[in-house]
Amino acid sequence: MIHPPERTIHLNRLPKPNSTSENVSREPRSGYGRPFLLAYAANALVLVAIALLYRFADFISLLGGTEFHLGWIVGVGIAGSIFTRLTIGAWIDRYGSRPLWIGSLLLFAGTCVAHLLLQSYSGPAIYLLRIGFCCAVAGVNGASMTFVSNRGSEKRIAEMVGMLGTAGFLGALLGTQLGDLLFATAEAIGRPQIVEMFLVAAGLAVLAIPLAWAATRGEKRTTSRQASIQSMGSSGGRQAQPNLLAIFRRHNPGVVLAVGVALGIGTGLPATFLRPFAAELNIPRIGLFFTVYSLAAIITRVITRRWVERYGHQRIILLGLGGLAASIVLLLTVGKEWQLIIPALGYGFSHAILFPSVVAAGSLAFPAGNRGMATLLMLATWDVGQLVGAPLAGATLRIARITELPPYPTMFLITAGALAVVWLWYAASVLRAKHAAQSPSAVEIPASEILPTPHIPGLIGGIEGKESVDFSVKSGSNIIMGATRPVVGQEIPAPSSAGGGEN
Repeated sequence: MIHPPERTIHLNRLPKPNSTSENVSREPRSGYGRPFLLAYAANALVLVAIALLYRFADFISLLGGTEFHLGWIVGVGIAGSIFTRLTIGAWIDRYGSRPLWIGSLLLFAGTCVAHLLLQSYSGPAIYLLRIGFCCAVAGVNGASMTFVSNRGSEKRIAEMVGMLGTAGFLGALLGTQLGDLLFATAEAIGRPQIVEMFLVAAGLAVLAIPLAWAATRGEKRTTSRQASIQSMGSSGGRQAQPNLLAIFRRHNPGVVLAVGVALGIGTGLPATFLRPFAAELNIPRIGLFFTVYSLAAIITRVITRRWVERYGHQRIILLGLGGLAASIVLLLTVGKEWQLIIPALGYGFSHAILFPSVVAAGSLAFPAGNRGMATLLMLATWDVGQLVGAPLAGATLRIARITELPPYPTMFLITAGALAVVWLWYAASVLRAKHAAQSPSAVEIPASEILPTPHIPGLIGGIEGKESVDFSVKSGSNIIMGATRPVVGQEIPAPSSAGGGEN
């Protein structure tokens, strides 16, 4: 029996449990190196292809569709992405990134080529192909982000995800310029330009396959058994099932999920609707917007890569989400091609700081053994934003034209207003958390009131044969962990009978 000392113990000063995987603990702290560079190059090629397909609106127009149909096709397609994110989390944690990554690249190339067989915008075939395409994009993003996030320490997840994300901005820069180049020689967009667009996109995905294969050679991962042990430790000893719903209930990230949805709504607009918006203003090229957007984002991402570590997720999320809403409003100032620079700068800055902060804030609510599932869940919220945002934007444009309102200004203002509501919701949750942390009901528990429980090897992430002590506190207690890190009103489960404690 271990007797508690006669002094106050600050819980956050206790040593953290050992990693559930020796492989994970031995990863290089920086996370950078040859595997990261290969993953970056593979991602960049795919994202050039995705940016090239920003002219998907031209394809729909060629088939006879409108912005309304475009919004629905894109929105329904995102359902495939959400399905992929929510179903492959445990699978990628068990088998690693390589199988999903390679398979998704093959699916990407296949769906691009299959689009050339379509003859109508209204049949089920175009929706099914768009779903398959979005499944492929989700698989590539989920596999690559999980791969790089497991290569560094927890404090640097946002940095690793953010630096990989600069490949997306580089891809947007090169892909949109490539699209303008392919379509520039034609007086009117026709079938030859569409064929070139899809074939080049498919070829880029094929080129990325050997790079992804080389990057994941010798990949280390947390096994399903280790992830299960970690989840058991975080749940007070209860047997955990490796499924998203059970883990989500135990480690709910909270309002940051709504921020992820808002991020998807805001960042999805240019990729889908900038091309028809520019066409309505008689602006032939959209490459300038994405060039400025990408350069601003890359520079911002490099400069601010450690802002989350330095200032915390909350401030960065508020700054980024507010900037994203303002950037949408700035689209109202566009009348000529050069004026695309103004909202592009805002988009680049906001996207650069917001995306990695949201992914990291949500992922850190989960155990390290479920990092793949957590990353995919946060990416799924981004997809939900596009699923909701694209059809609503298309419907808003249609209703505005029927009611004789200015179509795009109306749509931009409604979208920015929706993001402002989420900003207020998140800000209110931050203020409530700070107020609760300063509440006099938060008390520091002396060690004499903490009940020690016997050590059970492997249950709390420890290594068998090493000493550990589990300090149990009654459920619902308000405690302060150390001098500066309060945790108020957080429910702390009492140990189960299997853990040797009292309920």
